[in-house]
Formats: sequence, structure tokens, C-alpha cells
Amino acid sequence: MRVFGRVLVAVLATVALLVLPGPGTGGATAEALSVCQGRPAKTVSFATGELRLYRTRHYVCAVTVAKRPGTRRPMSVSLQPRGGRPAVRAGRFDRQAGPVTVHALNRCVRASGWVAGRGAGTGWTLC
Repeated sequence: MRVFGRVLVAVLATVALLVLPGPGTGGATAEALSVCQGRPAKTVSFATGELRLYRTRHYVCAVTVAKRPGTRRPMSVSLQPRGGRPAVRAGRFDRQAGPVTVHALNRCVRASGWVAGRGAGTGWTLC
């Protein structure tokens, strides 16, 4: 019975080393995790950040991410399906604006995002 206990402790220690982050890693990075569902569809970079679009079969999601997070500054993200009203998230954020999601089954969308007065947009895309 003692051998079984030692084997169990060794297996649990190995699993802990594989699953738990090591010192200094801080767990998963913010870039590795996405706040939007779906696969990345388009990324538009600009001087102070980038606009990221994600797509599922029925929805499109957008988020604006600052290049240098930390200080609160004006940020905005807008996403509009063709024939619909835009979904907008604007305010003072330290890392990202959004996410905003719209229903876009068989419809084009256009998106725009800006950080601290600089920004970018797409024309009608993801048709």
C-alpha cells in the first residue's frame, strides 16, 4: 500500500509541474486569450494599436487593443453589419475597447477602431 501512495504522489507532482505555471511566467498571457469567440478573421494595425476581427458562422466580433497598455486613454471600437446599426464601445480604457459583437450571417461588415486619436478602419469586408 505504501508503494501505491508513493507512486500516486509522484504522478500528482508530475501533473502539477505540467499544468501549473512556473515562477515568473504569470500564467497565460493576455495575447493568448481572446475575449471574442470564433477564429481570427482580420487584423488591422495602426500607430497606437490594432483592430482585431473574429468570425463564427453567425457572428462577427471586434476589439481594439492598445500597443502599449497601462494608462487610461480614449479608445473606441465600432462594428456594423451591412443594413444594420453599428455596435460601438467607446470610453477611457487602459488595454482594450470592446468586444462588440453583431449578427452577420451572409452579410458584410465594416469595423473601425482608434486609440488616443489614431485609428484605422476596414471597408465592407468578410462578405
